[in-house]
Amino acid sequence: MTHGFLLYARSRVLPRTVLALAGTAAAAVLGARNLDAYLDPSRQVPVVALAPLFAAAVIGTSLHSASDELDRTAVRPWWRRRLVHLPALTGCAALLLAATVYGHPSPFGPAAMVRNTLGCVGLTAGAAALLGARLSWLPVFGYVSAVYLGSAHARGRAVPVWAWPVQPAAQHTAWLSAVVLLVAGSALYAVRGARPEGRHG
Repeated sequence: MTHGFLLYARSRVLPRTVLALAGTAAAAVLGARNLDAYLDPSRQVPVVALAPLFAAAVIGTSLHSASDELDRTAVRPWWRRRLVHLPALTGCAALLLAATVYGHPSPFGPAAMVRNTLGCVGLTAGAAALLGARLSWLPVFGYVSAVYLGSAHARGRAVPVWAWPVQPAAQHTAWLSAVVLLVAGSALYAVRGARPEGRHG
């Protein structure tokens, strides 16, 4: 069993993915230090919104399988490995990114970073199942970018539902949206795996 998981990890380039996540966290540290969030907590929104986006894109690349035919004909079901793979990387990303803003007296601190990581990974996992791992970054990039650029003056009770990446950590509806995305995206990826590259229809 251990040997099988090691082969799976190597086939999904997981060591390289973890290194890329560490690099994303390092970039987030540099970004957070230059924002003077103690003057205005909202200045931390770019880091809290965009760092999880980049981390999710990195995780999405690890969902690619170079041997789809072997995966689909394997004796052991792959959904179990997927349910270890995705949560493990999500947890790693969430912890690394939360640490980058630890100690910042801001409503956009570690908890918001964790929430956004969960939501972004959920979107990416669902996109991998529907579009393929290599394009899995595209929907989350478009969505988070649109929310970040277009939600500044949005008003209404539904705003926390769709603008969850830029909501304060205490906003419960935003948390619910992110968790729903994570559960739905993870379940879809666990059942279907990443869509094979080059397959249409």
